[in-house]
Amino acid sequence: MKFDDIYQFFDNPPPIYLTKELAVCYVLSVLARGESYGTELIQLIETEYPTYRLSDTVLYSALKFLEEEQAISGYWKKVEGRGRPRRMYRIKPDWREQAQNLARLWHDYATKNHSSESLANQREAVK
Repeated sequence: MKFDDIYQFFDNPPPIYLTKELAVCYVLSVLARGESYGTELIQLIETEYPTYRLSDTVLYSALKFLEEEQAISGYWKKVEGRGRPRRMYRIKPDWREQAQNLARLWHDYATKNHSSESLANQREAVK
């Protein structure tokens, strides 16, 4: 191993998997923009926040928690050309404000703690 290997690791780090707490905030941040479904939530995090990943298990645990807390509701939607219906989720109207607050926590965390700019600044500080 060389120091360049270490720098390379931080230039191209492995993905960070969300915990349930982060997943709840992330899900609310997406649902604040409109309805969504499980597969889309996983795909969006990979495109919008390439540093992060969301496992099916953690995602569905977060969705179940949010439904039990009555923060979101889910319904089945038949999609043309698709065999089975898709489970869609949306924020309940009385939860909009709290959802925005939790979504802001996700956004602040994702941009401050693990942005590529932040990692580059940390690397320069070490040199």
